[in-house]
Amino acid sequence: MPIVPFAELNQAILESGGQMLNECMQCGQCSGLCPWGAVDAEFNTRVLLHMGQIGVEGFESDEILFACTTCRLCVDHCPREVAIVDVIQAMRRMMVDSGAVPHTLRAVLGSLHSNGNPWSLPRENRTGWVGQEEVPAYDGTQDHLLYLCCTHAFDPRGQKVARALARLFKAAGLSFGIIGIEESCCGQAARKVGAEELFRKLAQSNIELFASRGVKKIITSSPHCFVTLTQEYPELGGRFEVVHYVKVLRDLVAEGRVAPKKPVAAKVAYHDPCYQGRYALMYDEPREVIRSVPEAELVEFADHRDMGLCCGGGGGGIWMEVPPEHRFSNRRAREAGELEAEALVTSCPYCVSMLEDAVKVEGLEGRLEVLDLAEYLERSLE
Repeated sequence: MPIVPFAELNQAILESGGQMLNECMQCGQCSGLCPWGAVDAEFNTRVLLHMGQIGVEGFESDEILFACTTCRLCVDHCPREVAIVDVIQAMRRMMVDSGAVPHTLRAVLGSLHSNGNPWSLPRENRTGWVGQEEVPAYDGTQDHLLYLCCTHAFDPRGQKVARALARLFKAAGLSFGIIGIEESCCGQAARKVGAEELFRKLAQSNIELFASRGVKKIITSSPHCFVTLTQEYPELGGRFEVVHYVKVLRDLVAEGRVAPKKPVAAKVAYHDPCYQGRYALMYDEPREVIRSVPEAELVEFADHRDMGLCCGGGGGGIWMEVPPEHRFSNRRAREAGELEAEALVTSCPYCVSMLEDAVKVEGLEGRLEVLDLAEYLERSLE
């Protein structure tokens, strides 16, 4: 790994809005809480911060720096309030600017540049999820723009969630529409892995598009998009009223516009997505939706809500190569099995993907089903 000059790193951190790196007093709280420690992996937050402080090289692999999933657990518990995720993001930015990008991320960044999505698929495929559904095109007369995460738009598993969400909105009589192929990725993953220029390109493209269409209110399907549009787009002039779909569903149920009628699973375990929880503080809304379903018994993990375990997909992790024994999602699937849950429900496309793979690896197929909250709620209406 190239040398990271301390002065340049601090400047990069300040430009990202983070705390000065020298605020870190090397107490080790971050490493003690980091989920990587629980799986005995090489990544060590405290060591990484120390290396940034002294500006030396030492990692055998550049990918160690890119192992952080940006789950934010360390940030929320740092006694000196160091913005550790911003520090790591700034270090990555310097690596990317110098050309040191892990091979697993090169295709992702290349596709974001050329296709506006990370899945190496043509931009024209962005509305392929619609299928046989009748989804209105946004023309400025609807109350909301439904802005889908690229995973919901392009990934076959994610597309099922997108269709369930659209059907729920239509059943409730919600006024919404989609723009589709002119949209680009929100850019969150690009910024978190250090591709700052690419993030700004994607974000500015969306901001100009939304403004040209008269968009005022946006519903996001992913907590990653929600955090990006509410906490990062404003710095580039993109100011919109944005809501994550879990709050929309919670309100629709509370208003009686969506009425759960059928039991779905006897025991339901809910997995808190990091960006929905620690970044956006949405803990109660999804649980209220689950409890609205007849006979639903919500069983909680030992580490849940603000201490919830990361699935491993954030910060570019969904595209990284991680040995099975080091996957947080596998641990979460085992825990759900120990709780004897029949359904493992979450509300983030990365979490759905990571957890579904984990259920297969852990041999829990047929006993434990991974569902997005939208899918879970829709099943109760059938």
